Amino acid sequence: MKLRWLVSAAALAAFAAPAQAQMVRPQNPQTLVAALQAGGYTATLGTDAVGDPKIDSAVSGTKFQIFFYNCTNHTACATVQFHSGYDLTTAPTLERLNEWNRTKRFGRAFLDKEGDPILEMDVDLDDGGVSRALFIDNIEFWSSILGDFERFIGYRS
Repeated sequence: MKLRWLVSAAALAAFAAPAQAQMVRPQNPQTLVAALQAGGYTATLGTDAVGDPKIDSAVSGTKFQIFFYNCTNHTACATVQFHSGYDLTTAPTLERLNEWNRTKRFGRAFLDKEGDPILEMDVDLDDGGVSRALFIDNIEFWSSILGDFERFIGYRS
């Protein structure tokens, strides 16, 4: 009986270890980099202006950043934010961006201090993270939102 329990426990541990290794966790920014790269995206890990982790990436020619939030001592972060900004000759009006925010569930839009349009989307990865597949699904969703937003503000036709 004891041997059967040990064999079962070993099998469970062997199954759980690879699954845990595939989790995307903001406490380990490299897991986000690895997931992005495995999904075919560029990903460069750096730090933001306050010293928290930041990832630079791109999709369909649009650069974006992933900022880490709710960090303790610039590590052990809990959430991330996908962020893209646009430097346009003629920025959309606040009324136009309010229309985006009113009619779209995901992707918060606003004008920054310089009057440039910004699009952001928060993702909660706390309490164990998410699977690599779910993280890539969020990136693909973000990509779709970016395309819609760029057409909405006249950045792309």
